[in-house]
Amino acid sequence: MNDVSKWPAEARVSVVISAYAMRRWRLLLAAIESVQRQRPAAHEIVLVVDHNDELLARASSELDGVHVIPNEERQGLSGARNTGVRHARGQIIAFLDDDAEARSGWLAGLLKAFEDPAVMGAGGVAHPVWEGRPPRWLPPEFLWVVGASYRGLPLERAAIRNPIGATMAFRRKAFEQAGGFADGIGRVGRIPLGCEETEFAIRLRQIAPHSVLLHVPEAQVDHHVGADRGTFRYFATRCWGEGVSKAIVASSVGAEAGLASERAYVRRTLPSGFAEGIRAALRGDPAGLARSLAIAAGLSITTAGYLRGRLTLRGR
Repeated sequence: MNDVSKWPAEARVSVVISAYAMRRWRLLLAAIESVQRQRPAAHEIVLVVDHNDELLARASSELDGVHVIPNEERQGLSGARNTGVRHARGQIIAFLDDDAEARSGWLAGLLKAFEDPAVMGAGGVAHPVWEGRPPRWLPPEFLWVVGASYRGLPLERAAIRNPIGATMAFRRKAFEQAGGFADGIGRVGRIPLGCEETEFAIRLRQIAPHSVLLHVPEAQVDHHVGADRGTFRYFATRCWGEGVSKAIVASSVGAEAGLASERAYVRRTLPSGFAEGIRAALRGDPAGLARSLAIAAGLSITTAGYLRGRLTLRGR
């Protein structure tokens, strides 16, 4: 069946968007409108407001055609997504960040991946859209810091360990088998932790080993990046948070599964990026050296965060 617009009712898709801040209202409206433009259309849009009464009241009164609900769990992205899954009626549940806009064909691309019954989850590509000029010192290998796809990910359709959170979808069956997103890992407000989709995807594969998670390059979104995220301070904070989060993931699902992709990233992707930055500097681009130094700093800070996270967990 190739025409996803003619999929049966049991393949209907719910799109879950989580929001937490009034200051992102304009971006939230753009995210919702981008979903409403998708063809085939989503069965429903579920907006989960994360413990913000003012935002909940405004969204409930001003948004038409959107199912607005409060986060029923502890504050944070994991709880908000779990609430969305509980209230969603589709058999496929897609997730879009509140500061991302889905490009044409986003939903069709995700849905097409599920034509294969073995596919339990799919993810796409997130392009950074900077507020102002993007920092030239930021290496493309570290675009995950700002929630965007980074160098080292597949360029074509391929099996992956986990999708990127800004553009992903899972069968409802995946949550029935593996439970929800783990509490205590995902972002809480502006605290830059993460990896909740990584932990969930690994846990799903451990419970259902024959499940396939698929990278779908045509499922693309534009992920807005505020000027405050273009600083080295944010870069360092996010790297530290990623290291801490990876320690939690490794303790939950095992270091072998939790760090397999990271080992390949450190062995191949980062050395290649470091060398490329040096070559660019030798050709007269001073930002090339800055990118190489940022790769070294990012790896060091992330590793330090991981070690601190491991020590903290052992002390509990």
